[in-house]
Amino acid sequence: MQHVHAFGDDALGDSDAVGLVERLRAGEVSPIELVDAAIARAEAVNPQLNALAYRAFDRARENARRGAGAGQSGYFQGVPTFVKDNVDVAGMPTMQGTDAWQPHPAAADGAFAKLYLNTGLIPLGKSQLSEFGFSASAEHPRIGAVRNPWNTDYTAAASSSGSAAFVAAGAVPIAHANDGGGSIRIPAACNGLVGLKPSRGRLPLDRDMGAMPVRIVYNGVVTRSVRDTAAFYAEAERIWRNSKLPPIGDIRAPGAQRLRVAVTAQSISRETSAEVRELTLKTAALLEELGHHVEYLDRPPVPAQFADDFLLYWAFLATALVKGGRRMFGPTFDRSRLDNLTIGLDRHATRHLYRLPLAIARLASVRRRHTAPLYSDYDVVLTPTLAHETPKVGHLTPTASYEQVIDRLMDWVTFTPLQNVTGEPAISLPLAESAAGLPVGMMFTAPIGQDARLLELAYELEAAKPWPTIAARA
Repeated sequence: MQHVHAFGDDALGDSDAVGLVERLRAGEVSPIELVDAAIARAEAVNPQLNALAYRAFDRARENARRGAGAGQSGYFQGVPTFVKDNVDVAGMPTMQGTDAWQPHPAAADGAFAKLYLNTGLIPLGKSQLSEFGFSASAEHPRIGAVRNPWNTDYTAAASSSGSAAFVAAGAVPIAHANDGGGSIRIPAACNGLVGLKPSRGRLPLDRDMGAMPVRIVYNGVVTRSVRDTAAFYAEAERIWRNSKLPPIGDIRAPGAQRLRVAVTAQSISRETSAEVRELTLKTAALLEELGHHVEYLDRPPVPAQFADDFLLYWAFLATALVKGGRRMFGPTFDRSRLDNLTIGLDRHATRHLYRLPLAIARLASVRRRHTAPLYSDYDVVLTPTLAHETPKVGHLTPTASYEQVIDRLMDWVTFTPLQNVTGEPAISLPLAESAAGLPVGMMFTAPIGQDARLLELAYELEAAKPWPTIAARA
């Protein structure tokens, strides 16, 4: 197995983001030392991982020398990061994981970047993703595959693949990710990270993402520790808060409440592998050892038609990008440079457009009719994050036929899209490991607004079963 990491005896060491904040405040390191170390690490691992979409190293150094990121007093002042290349950052291009048009720098920060940079984080540039975030594996035919730092024969998953690969490999401790069907939780699961998809409305969205008929996209971060994720949400809430949601607050420890946990390893429409099912049951047993009340469900409380409805809606989003490409991305947009998955999704939506209104109506009712009633009996639901172990690079290549790629995607990504539709928070934790030695994520979901409950549980599980970093296994 080929591990790729950059952990070493430099300014970053093996600290998480909160640890770096503590060292910065103690005067043990400076922002420029951290940024220089992160740049050196990114340059060291990127040739093998292909995680970098755009480098802004000189800009990061200048920000660090001034002692600030874009913000002036954020908690993470001076900590290096990456921003996923599908949100706008002023002065950087936004290429959405494709090369189908000529890049140009964004004129201004998008709504999310304004918040993210005001936490004090210093971006080194943009991280790579699958084309428009449609695939759960970033394997563009010309840009190349983003590879898993635990073993580069395997995918780093997607769509927030570059961010997850850089965090797992130690280049930065925290990076932006977003999630339209699992794209925070999937790469977190495959790279051994913490990935919280927050409640709908918890964090701001750029205009294009917020204008969807069903708002399925959510911003967030991937980290190596629960406290980094918790600290990010505490700081984000200080800067921008949705008053319609209960506050998360500053979560720093496990909760005392023993939870009612529903467990199922049966996906909505496809079979879960025997290995993943067994690992899920072991996680349930750990919860019982910790005093939580666990009950087993035969299957998720979701109609069988959910998978087809979600696919049609996903395909509809592709159609909007393909058909409106020149208007959105300029006259250099060339649809012939799009990958087979994007083109195939567009064709699927075009053929079935007459079904879309009813599909949207059914999706909009899923939480009210199916998942919300579940939480009258349970506090949390446990499932695996993914139905199978992490696949090798090539299994989901978009150079294959659309029919092959979409069938394999729907076979693997069967648990995560539900929470994108319902708006409920869900967190993937690296609580298991496959026979091949790769991380396997376990996913916990709670009622909408109860993000704090998931963070408290995550703290408890991290303490009970600490997960390793790549450096510890190399």
